[in-house]
Amino acid sequence: MDRKITCINKTNRQDPHERISHVGGSGWRMTLAQAITAIEDGTDTFHTMVDGKRAEVIIAKHNGNKYLKTENDGEQPNNLLSLPECST
Repeated sequence: MDRKITCINKTNRQDPHERISHVGGSGWRMTLAQAITAIEDGTDTFHTMVDGKRAEVIIAKHNGNKYLKTENDGEQPNNLLSLPECST
């Protein structure tokens, strides 16, 4: 299933470099680990949409830790970290 991410939760919302703990969209929310597993298993793909521009969400690694980020489309930084907070 292709899912549009419209909100996130971070471990510390005030710190722009903190790790995403959850991603969500219309009627759904999942942990970072669940989203990574869904991408790796091929059960889900994820994207963001900002100003009519779609950016695919991919898995990246830093210091051995997997995380999600948007692919660079060369025109604008569709950054997951700038999305609003998901309601719990």
